[in-house]
Amino acid sequence: MVCVLLGTGFEEMEAVAPVDLLRRAGVDVKFAGIGGDLITGANGITIKADIRVEDVNSELTDMVILPGGNKGVASIGASGAATALIRKAYENGKYIAAICAAPTLLGKLGLLNGVTAVCYPGMEDGMTGAVPAGDVNVVQDGRIITGRAPGACIDFGLKLVAVLKGDKAADNVRRAIVYRAE
Repeated sequence: MVCVLLGTGFEEMEAVAPVDLLRRAGVDVKFAGIGGDLITGANGITIKADIRVEDVNSELTDMVILPGGNKGVASIGASGAATALIRKAYENGKYIAAICAAPTLLGKLGLLNGVTAVCYPGMEDGMTGAVPAGDVNVVQDGRIITGRAPGACIDFGLKLVAVLKGDKAADNVRRAIVYRAE
């Protein structure tokens, strides 16, 4: 299972686009709500969580995804259950994916030491310990996958599909949605 952490103020595109792409590839993905079942994003869109973050079984989780949005990232960081899930997944060799402002939380948690990563432009100093990747949309360094901003959410989601299901599955999804990077 893949778990997407939703805290109030999350960036909607960065949560929904990767989930859509992963589900098209047949991946079991759950929205995990922090502080409730109905979570409102940065632009006023409310999503019903599939599960509460406290109820996520880290043993059954293959990947944890952190969408950006400054308030959403702050909400994730303030949740003991969410940060414990991120740490446990990392310690158990699972994938951690973060986009936009979310890689800064990975830095605060000490998970980016020596890791090449990308985040929202201008927030690089918040990625404590990371090696900034520069002007790219998505970076994978081992089990850490980072994305730049909402405009990179399709590339980010397709990378997650490739990591979990293979390049052929990612290419199939790319063709199905008629996506072509400019």
